[in-house]
Amino acid sequence: MTRRPTLTQLKKYDVNQKVLEALADAQSRSILFSVIKEGKTASELAEEHKIPLSSVYKKISDLEDLSLIKVEKWILADNGKKFKIYKSRISKADVSIRKPEPVISLSPN
Repeated sequence: MTRRPTLTQLKKYDVNQKVLEALADAQSRSILFSVIKEGKTASELAEEHKIPLSSVYKKISDLEDLSLIKVEKWILADNGKKFKIYKSRISKADVSIRKPEPVISLSPN
């Protein structure tokens, strides 16, 4: 007989739960909402928000996995390095607390 997953185990794979966790995280939220109007590089985000660059890349990766952020374009620096310009895919997020689970409504950017 196979065991049924617990509610906690199910939440681990619930996209709404992951989006809610990303929006609850202050660093992820500040990154996400600072690239609504104009795209920025990871370095610009790190400097603007005083977050270590490695943390910015981790947060961006998590936000990309949830399709909340995208690579808007690539730029080529004078020294030949390529940089990604990140842009938010959402312009607004509404969270409504209802039984049994919260409802998240995202507006496209």
